Amino acid sequence: TRNIEHLLQDTKIFNKKFFLCRGDLADPTSIYRIINSVKPQEIYNEADQDHVSWSFDMVGYSADITGAAVGRILEIIKQIDPSIRYFQPCTSNMFGKTDISPQTESTPFNPQSTYACAKIFAYHLTRYYREAFGIFASIGIFYNHESPRRTEEYVTRKITKAVARIACGKQDKLVLGDLSARVDWGYSKEYMETAWKILQLANPDDFVIATGELHSVKEFVDEAFSVVNLDSVKYVSTDKSLLRPTKTSALIGDIAKAKDVFGFKAKIKFKELVKLMVEADLQAEKQCLKA
Repeated sequence: TRNIEHLLQDTKIFNKKFFLCRGDLADPTSIYRIINSVKPQEIYNEADQDHVSWSFDMVGYSADITGAAVGRILEIIKQIDPSIRYFQPCTSNMFGKTDISPQTESTPFNPQSTYACAKIFAYHLTRYYREAFGIFASIGIFYNHESPRRTEEYVTRKITKAVARIACGKQDKLVLGDLSARVDWGYSKEYMETAWKILQLANPDDFVIATGELHSVKEFVDEAFSVVNLDSVKYVSTDKSLLRPTKTSALIGDIAKAKDVFGFKAKIKFKELVKLMVEADLQAEKQCLKA
């Protein structure tokens, strides 16, 4: 709960406007109990095993929690209240290795990880319940979305936190895997606002949400170090053990449909995203130094 501690500590909000319910996507009874008691108008399923690298080591868990659990939620919605609107986030990783660039909502899937395979299962379950039972179930095919709230297991936050610690004299170097990987990076806050907009539409649908720009991990590293006026060459090394067993193509999203239907356009682009992440980590490290 570390990303919501400020809400849990706010007595004006917690248990008044903001509530926590105990449950687990592996446990259908808890899902049923929560939906039946809360009676929500909208559900956003952000709870899955969403770490690509971890999914190689937790195949069964990833398939169940990221994929099969979506069927549990949708079936319970069907039983309790089919008017509940449901949002399913999916991933650009579903496209995997592809010769089509940029990718659209109709680009064929070719997954290169357990995580991506599970998301494809979630994708088809969502479409099935929409088409078979008329549930308002929409999908956002989100390309990589980052923010200062990202945990340190992800490469972007690993980079920005390390840069902040190096700038504060608390770390000597940053070890990474594939620096050549190119990614379409957007801002998580913006993408979640877009998820809300998708559920306010008159009809359920599927949308690619991306920036339409590609930048390499090395570019991210260089940009992050430039925020603190340091040369990345002096601090960064690579380790082959951090490489993934399979690689995707350089995936970049075509947002034409989302732009046409509800005017989507990414506002926070690459440099601004890197800057706000580094500055947030710098602030956190400086607070630690004061403490």
